Formats: sequence, C-alpha cells, structure tokens
Amino acid sequence: MMSNLPSTLCGVLAGGLGRRMGGGDKPMREIGGRAILDHVIERLEPQCDGLLLNANGDPARFARFRLPVIADPVEGYPGPLAGILAALEWTAANRAGVEWVVSAAGDCPFLPRDLITRLQEARLADGADLAVAASGGQVHPVIGLWKVALRDELRHALVEEDLRKIDRWTARYRLATVSWPHEPVDPFFNANTLDDLAEAERLTTQAD
Repeated sequence: MMSNLPSTLCGVLAGGLGRRMGGGDKPMREIGGRAILDHVIERLEPQCDGLLLNANGDPARFARFRLPVIADPVEGYPGPLAGILAALEWTAANRAGVEWVVSAAGDCPFLPRDLITRLQEARLADGADLAVAASGGQVHPVIGLWKVALRDELRHALVEEDLRKIDRWTARYRLATVSWPHEPVDPFFNANTLDDLAEAERLTTQAD
C-alpha cells in the first residue's frame, strides 16, 4: 500500500454456490495451471495490509492459502453483501485501526494491480463514503471500497430489510466510481461458466 493512503484490507468473496459451473468452489478451478484464487491473491496481496477469504462450509479446503476464512454472518446465502459484511465485521474485531476494506470476487483472475490505490484516491478526491470499480461502461459493484464503520448499517439492511442488491445499498451513500480500460483484457473478467474458464486460459497470455 502507498503510505499516504489509509490502511486497507482485502476481502476475497468466495461464498457463492458456483451453480453455473456445476457447483463447487469457482476460485479453486484452474487457469494457467494454477487456481484462480492463486491469481487473485498474487494481484491483491502487494496492494493491501492483509487478505481474508469469505467462504462457507469447511474452511480446511482453503488451508494452503494461510488466510483467515470467514463464513457469511447471515444465513441463507444472501449474496455478496453478506461477504462484504463478514469482511467488515472481522476487520473491526481483529484489526483495530483499519477503517477500510476492499472486496473482490474470488473468480476474477485479472484484477488490476492498482485497484486499491485508485479506489482510495477517487474516494478522497470525491469526498465519497464508498467507491466501486467499472470497466467497459459497466459497473462492478462487488469490486468496491467499504468503510468498516458502516458495518452495523449494512447488517441492518441485510437482516431487517432483506436487502440483497449491492447497488441498492450503495445508493444510500456518496459513491465514487472508478473506470479501468477493458482492453486488451477486462481486469474484472470473471469465470462463471466452463466457457469462461476456456476464455480465461486464452486471456492469460494477454493480461499484464
């Protein structure tokens, strides 16, 4: 992390059910001879002050990554907002003084190497509460910068309001949106299907 920017943790979201890929953990599927999660960690680790993994079920299957594994704190697989909440609550309990968490999807092998710097700089420049990533004219709300202090408000929205869509929650706050070029490789390409895996294999030679 750049020393003039606030300490920021990364929460990698791997709590999905992977139905479109036949079930199982999408981040453990391989491209270029390595798990997608290996690619994600390689890109995020140099940018942040610590990584954690949001995943449900037996955490032992991720043991080789040597990361804290935090399950959704809300039952029923309510989606990525629950993973973001897990990261915010874990940070509040375990990393006193860290006020920011960046979330990233665990099936995005080409994440930008300047993700945290640009999200933090945009938040500061805009006087925003939160920041999210975009590319090719499309916003990627799962890739965002979240304030740990908003965790109670997020929990209330999830539990009491049954809110599930990220953009409905971010609409309540001042939001900065940061765009990255989507060519030659979209840094937010995510592997949702077996066809996506094949495309990711092809793109590995073009990614920075």
